[in-house]
Amino acid sequence: MTRRGLIVGSLAALLLAGCSNLDALRTLNDLTPGDGGATKVVDGAAFGSDPMQTLDVWVPKNAKNARVLVFWYGGSWRFGNREDYGFVAKAFAARGFVVVLPDYRKSPPHPFPGFVQDGAAAVAWTRANIAKYGGDPARIGVSGHSAGAHVAAMVALDPQWLARAGAPGAVKAFVGFAGPYDFYPFAPGGSAEKAFGRPADPAATQPITFARADAPPSLLLTGDADDVVQPRNSASLAAALRAKGATVETRVYPGVGHVGLVLALSKPFRGKAPALNDAVVFLDRTL
Repeated sequence: MTRRGLIVGSLAALLLAGCSNLDALRTLNDLTPGDGGATKVVDGAAFGSDPMQTLDVWVPKNAKNARVLVFWYGGSWRFGNREDYGFVAKAFAARGFVVVLPDYRKSPPHPFPGFVQDGAAAVAWTRANIAKYGGDPARIGVSGHSAGAHVAAMVALDPQWLARAGAPGAVKAFVGFAGPYDFYPFAPGGSAEKAFGRPADPAATQPITFARADAPPSLLLTGDADDVVQPRNSASLAAALRAKGATVETRVYPGVGHVGLVLALSKPFRGKAPALNDAVVFLDRTL
């Protein structure tokens, strides 16, 4: 069996067991043709004083006044690092976006709203600095998977965070991959309870609370086999945005689970769902 075949088999077994191996995915992604012309030009730029307040920037070839996408990875607001998600940045950069991939402070040492504050600070850094890397600071979209989609949604929908970061109105579009948007009350002992504790105002933790008529255009993607973040989260937020008169679209992918949706952004697993193409088409239209 080839090296690629061994990696495919190992990764599939891990995914079937309910876990993921991002080292194997990175290797397999690198072995799979495609996504040419994407280059990392910033590695670990600081947007704050904490070691996790850092970000990478990926650019397409000959970037000039390009659309910008800030993407946050998931991990229950507790785990993850930007180095593992270069495959996402490469995918969008190869399609003409300047991509910012931030880290953020994690719970439990940094519960809500720390990670949302970091999301807004990363957008503020992007607006102030992205022009020097060929990005257009007037065309910034935000996106994320799972807990990262929650961060992106809060930054896009609750205006206080960008205002406090000094970048009001910076976000022009939002794409959420399997995001938790309407998940209170928290499951006892679960990851949300660890990340949010017992907030004085639980509604302030929920993106659905901030549905508004002038929200950035939104695309909410989910798989109907997601048993980690229930698809009803996307349906509920979409309904709330529509009720306010905001622009929102949804996509539900048959047979796709929680991990499968972010895997669909990688080269080896794009056949699982057309999530990358759907996101690119939407962002092309709205940015």
